[in-house]
Amino acid sequence: MMDRRRFLTRAAAAAACPVCAAALAPGRPAGAAEADSWSYGGATGPEAWGTLDPAWRTCAIGERQSPVDLSGATPSMMATPDIDWPAMPLVIANTGNTITVEATAYATLGLGLEGARFRMTGFHFHHPSEHTVDGRGFPLEIHFMHEDELGGGHAIAAVFVRSGALNPTLQTIFQAMPAQAGERVSLPTLIPPHRLLPPDDQRETFRYQGSLTRPPCTEAARWLVFTRPIEAAPEQIESFARLFPMNARPVQPLGRRYLLLDFF
Repeated sequence: MMDRRRFLTRAAAAAACPVCAAALAPGRPAGAAEADSWSYGGATGPEAWGTLDPAWRTCAIGERQSPVDLSGATPSMMATPDIDWPAMPLVIANTGNTITVEATAYATLGLGLEGARFRMTGFHFHHPSEHTVDGRGFPLEIHFMHEDELGGGHAIAAVFVRSGALNPTLQTIFQAMPAQAGERVSLPTLIPPHRLLPPDDQRETFRYQGSLTRPPCTEAARWLVFTRPIEAAPEQIESFARLFPMNARPVQPLGRRYLLLDFF
């Protein structure tokens, strides 16, 4: 049951912001096209991100960049993430580089780190997956983006998607996703984002310190990557791939960072 403090916090947030949809990128309005400033290929692709804007130099010189290959993780018992993602109406945007579903309700992720709590800003998709496991990728990866309510960086929960059974939640999103960059659509359909997570008893996660996987590649990001993928039908994966044949940043060096594997 939600404690009194969280209830009051959510109520205050809802009153102040009936539609709590964060910007898709710093300084850009929700639904704005990004492809004119950076991309996943050619002259504005990942190799050039660090030179396209002085504020993006971290993309080139950062030492804790994401994504990474998830191999050789050290087993470690850590606090179970406190996921509080209520059902919310759909606001779906095509940024030119991905499809983003904006967080239209007050949703949070708690990591048990000195009471750290992060507010969801939305989630988006990558084809193929950005992270790999022992060098192996997946057809899709979903990133659930969160910002520290006290301004202490980001927390990102990532879920792999493999080819398999039809996914009803993804079907609702993919049937409505706009085809043109800069377009947004709103649906009254309520979607609980947690339906895009593995079952409760299969929620082991890789954990590491990294960055945003797109400009400005900010490095104050805590990553939780679920080890168990969810499934989507081949035709669902293909419907996203037709819009974005490749929108994944290449794997970055892990360097001296710790890669941990949470276990129950």
